[in-house]
Amino acid sequence: MNAVSARDPRPDGAAVPDAAAPADGVPRQAVAGQPPVPGPDAPAPRGPRATELIGRAVGAFTGRVLGRHQAAAVRIGFGLVWLAYLLREWPNRRVLYGDRSPWSMELADRLLGDDGAFTVLPWFGGRPWFELVYHLAVLAALGVLLGWRTRASTVLFLVTVLSLQNRDVFLGDGGDNVVHLMAVYLVFTRCAEVWSLDVRRARRTGRGGPGGVALWAVLGAVLAVCQFGGFAGGNLTWTSPDFPHLGWSPLFWGLWAVAGVWWTVGRLRPDGELRAVLDALATMVHNCAMLVIAVEVVLIYATAGWYKVQGSRWQDGTALYYPVHLDYFTPWPGLSALVGSALLPVFLISYGTVVLQVAFPFTLLDRRVKNVLLAVMMLEHIGIAVVLGLPVFSLAMIAADAVFLPTGALLWAASRVRRIRTRLIRREPGP
Repeated sequence: MNAVSARDPRPDGAAVPDAAAPADGVPRQAVAGQPPVPGPDAPAPRGPRATELIGRAVGAFTGRVLGRHQAAAVRIGFGLVWLAYLLREWPNRRVLYGDRSPWSMELADRLLGDDGAFTVLPWFGGRPWFELVYHLAVLAALGVLLGWRTRASTVLFLVTVLSLQNRDVFLGDGGDNVVHLMAVYLVFTRCAEVWSLDVRRARRTGRGGPGGVALWAVLGAVLAVCQFGGFAGGNLTWTSPDFPHLGWSPLFWGLWAVAGVWWTVGRLRPDGELRAVLDALATMVHNCAMLVIAVEVVLIYATAGWYKVQGSRWQDGTALYYPVHLDYFTPWPGLSALVGSALLPVFLISYGTVVLQVAFPFTLLDRRVKNVLLAVMMLEHIGIAVVLGLPVFSLAMIAADAVFLPTGALLWAASRVRRIRTRLIRREPGP
């Protein structure tokens, strides 16, 4: 027997072919540049090791801006929500947050002294200062919506949202809390990477231009006057007795200093190592902020669902029946009466709401199930806005849900919007 074509015989007398020999038993010379053909006894190829997977994850975390389109959708959504709210309540602004509010400034100061919430309205007082802050809030919301000077716009957005909402904490329908939280998170995201005026300006000029420097210089001067002029009272402090034991001054001065360092390094060493380090740090902060936004949305739905499970009205399926019979939640009395009279839909919607909210965190494990459930929940929020008259809450939750939307769906929607805009601005050729 040829030693090349067979190995030692088996106990039954049959020869075991050599793994390295061809099936016909004729040895052949290996071809240079080609790997040897593995035999049946060769070990299976191994997948990527754990160290390689960790390395890829770290590389993506530090080198890739994750969720760029989702961040832009969240920015546009909350800018639109806050802008629409301010414009809708513009005739009532003095009653809600100004000098005609039943919740006087003295009562607001006492409450702010207890909880340490931030607002700029008591700094100077009077109607002119309130009007300035309110209309600055409108401009900041518009800047966030359009992505104009987004780093500065998001900071002004944060300041104005906190200032107006903390002026009277008894206003709102739940959506104000979501806007409150997202205003803080948007400051730390790179939410103008797509669908923004900043991108268009960068493509046209290649740099930020002098307007951004002037804007940050003005903001720094205003912050210095309020900080060291004694106008801010107890709002702009460096330390706080509560966790995390830091006041608002480190946040605002830190954001201002980071913007200055970013601009200086970008002008002096745009291709240097320091700029690369700053870009990696900004990417990591963005990715962490997007993770926090996603976790926040999950917590909102999970806690709402589990609290509903404990309620007797949700357990017997009659929870929706009561709000549609209250005048405060019936903007369309005929529609509310129609919904409230159908007992089976009321029962199904009540139980379905609990199931959707409790199941939402678990659906994130499957992309297709998550997308279907996300569409259903958005439709439910639209129904809440129409039937119960809670547009701010519904739009805020839809904007928060955008963090989970698939990129393909966002690109498809953007292409449709772009096509509609092109049709609207297209001019007919002259004769």
